Amino acid sequence: MTVLQKIDPAHIKSFIRRQGRATAGQKLALESHWDKYCLSPDAEFNAEQIFGRSAPLIVEIGFGNGDSLAAMAEANPDLNYLGIEVHRPGVGHLMMLLEQRSIANVRIYHHDAIEILERKIPDRCVAGVHLFFPDPWHKRRHHKRRIVRPSFLALLNRKLATGAYFHAATDWREYAKDMLATLSADAGLNNASPTGDYCPRPDYRPLTKFENRGLRLGHGVWDLIFTKI
Repeated sequence: MTVLQKIDPAHIKSFIRRQGRATAGQKLALESHWDKYCLSPDAEFNAEQIFGRSAPLIVEIGFGNGDSLAAMAEANPDLNYLGIEVHRPGVGHLMMLLEQRSIANVRIYHHDAIEILERKIPDRCVAGVHLFFPDPWHKRRHHKRRIVRPSFLALLNRKLATGAYFHAATDWREYAKDMLATLSADAGLNNASPTGDYCPRPDYRPLTKFENRGLRLGHGVWDLIFTKI
């Protein structure tokens, strides 16, 4: 007899593991620097011990190849950055950048971001959460996989300190509209946009090569910044 179980929407994965092929440099970084930068999902998370200091904690979900995260961490040495990414080559690339530039204020989880936030990050301790260019899941039947949904915002509200912020950016207009509606409906968050919709790109978010190319082609990019009430 087959028993069909209803899947909790809160636990539908917002990603598919497409590991790809790591370059020689990424493989070397993964082999040589894993213990220096990567945290175990099974170990306790204590930011002060991990970073060797007390400083505001910024979490980036899905940092891709890590170019933007490395640039932000290098430009803001007074902040602690925690990057979470499921794609192993991207983790290797970020570690390469951290070593090359001697950036010491970044640590990494190679794991599901939702699970890390739920199980490892203490409540009300995060100063900011970044979600830059998440998978928009274009097809309607896949919209349930989009990470910005009410269950995710409930988790954010638990982890963000009062006055902390959530910053999402996308180059997919329909996803921007969907995120804006979902975020605006959350009573615990306040839109930082003076016009009640999107924000200009803040200086701390670097322009990626992909984004620059899209802008030259006339593609739009939408930034949403909401603060914890």
